[in-house]
Amino acid sequence: MSNQINVSGKIILVTGGYGHLGKAIVHGLAAHGATVLVIGREQKKFFDSFGTASDNILFRKGDVSSSSGIEEVFAGIIKDYNKIDVLINNAFYSAGQSPEFMTDDEWSLGVDGALGSVFRCIRAVIPIMKNQRSGKIINVASMYGMVAPDFRAYEQSPSFLNPPHYGAAKAGVIQLTRYYASYLGLDGITVNCVSPGPFPSEAVQADQDFIARLGERTVLGRIGLPEELSGIFVFLSSEAANFITGQNIAVDGGWTIR
Repeated sequence: MSNQINVSGKIILVTGGYGHLGKAIVHGLAAHGATVLVIGREQKKFFDSFGTASDNILFRKGDVSSSSGIEEVFAGIIKDYNKIDVLINNAFYSAGQSPEFMTDDEWSLGVDGALGSVFRCIRAVIPIMKNQRSGKIINVASMYGMVAPDFRAYEQSPSFLNPPHYGAAKAGVIQLTRYYASYLGLDGITVNCVSPGPFPSEAVQADQDFIARLGERTVLGRIGLPEELSGIFVFLSSEAANFITGQNIAVDGGWTIR
């Protein structure tokens, strides 16, 4: 059946695919037969995450902060593969953390890194997917684009405080998803969003008290494992999700339901 959860043979682009969660997303897609092109600025970080490139996990140098850089890497992929089936916008960059003392430059950089970069990638892939009359765009937002942080969780671990521009930008990603889903629907292009919950990095997990406080705020009573995030990307990338568009799916252990 054409609507099975199967991504075999698909060309899937993942920006920021060598990070904590990006790595799990890439491995999940590759394990289901996709050719995954990891777009990032630093090849060393790619090799640190994946070792030498395999037949279906490959590195493409690209900078999501640059419109021309994005267009160049997309053009190279079309030249080599003649299609882009799925674009997953996962990369972000940021600076600053303080809710009270954040500078204008830090605010601007954080919003651009989480929201502007997504817009640039969507804009660049539109003519490609319109020409194909098909394509799937999956944006990565956050539970903090849906709800405010519970600052009590950070009182004893202030270095992990969630900054104000992050949630604001991720809320923008959710709305941008709806906007482009509406705009591109008649071109056969779906646009959806995934909002991860508490999936702290290994470095953050060293603070066991903080991790316990995070886990207590989920319905399941624990933090998420990176591999528990990958399945939704496989599903949304597959033909089984052809009639799903404009949606934001929270993978958060129930954090946002209460």
